[in-house]
Amino acid sequence: MEGGLLRDVFTHKLITKDHWDDLMSKFAHTREELDFDLYVKEGDAPIEPAYDPKCDLITNGCEPVAIISADKLREYDDGPAETAAIAEALMNDARMGKYVIAQEAWDCIWEELIQHKKGPKTIALRPGYEDIYEGYNFSFNMLYAMIEELNRLINKYSSGEWKTKPTAIRLVKILTEHRTLVEKELEEIHTGQRQLKKKDFLGTDQREKQRKLKQPQDDETEMTVVDAATESKRKIRMRYFTELEQKLHREKRSEMKQLAEMREEAAKSSGETSNNIDLLQALSDALVQVRILKDAGTIDQETALRLVKRIRTVTMDAKVGLMKVPEEK
Repeated sequence: MEGGLLRDVFTHKLITKDHWDDLMSKFAHTREELDFDLYVKEGDAPIEPAYDPKCDLITNGCEPVAIISADKLREYDDGPAETAAIAEALMNDARMGKYVIAQEAWDCIWEELIQHKKGPKTIALRPGYEDIYEGYNFSFNMLYAMIEELNRLINKYSSGEWKTKPTAIRLVKILTEHRTLVEKELEEIHTGQRQLKKKDFLGTDQREKQRKLKQPQDDETEMTVVDAATESKRKIRMRYFTELEQKLHREKRSEMKQLAEMREEAAKSSGETSNNIDLLQALSDALVQVRILKDAGTIDQETALRLVKRIRTVTMDAKVGLMKVPEEK
């Protein structure tokens, strides 16, 4: 909403570019390790507003032109109107408008995809999707935290300069509706209509509270030691996999940066040919496809890494070939 303005995801304060980069790349770190006060010391000059550099690559910046609700898109009452909102946003773009199909077909497209369930599978087609909302509950603390955050966002985007922006007005409307649902769920837990169970999303505090209520007093010390050991092992495993994922994330960013630099260098070369461009594009597409297959579980991590290294080698060879192409006389 703020056009890519860099803020701390925990405190919502303005932050430096270095702090932002760490938040985006060091997702294996704890909240304490990325705490705002570790980057801004007492006595430092006020932080000047900074924006995500990726927004410079977008023609009109990062501020949204429309707010779309994925939930409403799947609802039979609001779905067609939400589809129209997407189409209108595209039609208002000079680059995309000429490719949008006629308005008479919008409702038909929505009916075929949502009502008749044609085309790619959606989240609603997952087995047991209809039971998700009724099947799982959140703890008191989690629901209170959700409501607190929703209140913050609603208050922010319904005041000051935001209260006259169409996108902010739509966002507040959607958030207000969602807050009503969360408050209803909280009330159902308070009244006992919803019973918290072990499989629910309880959080550390609620699980500890339930464990103490069910645990015999004379076994408390022994169970605490066992639970502590189990929790320690779990954290070690989680740390290992999150650090591994972080490493893959860094490698992916590095690879994409290298490909971008190669294409930029190739574009500046006067001896560039269409075949070379096609080769680099094909290698870039192959790298993306490997990532998609790995994320989908079609290939294992070892195979994915091997393919990525091979593509990188071929890409570097292609880069050398580009630089050796003689200039036309």
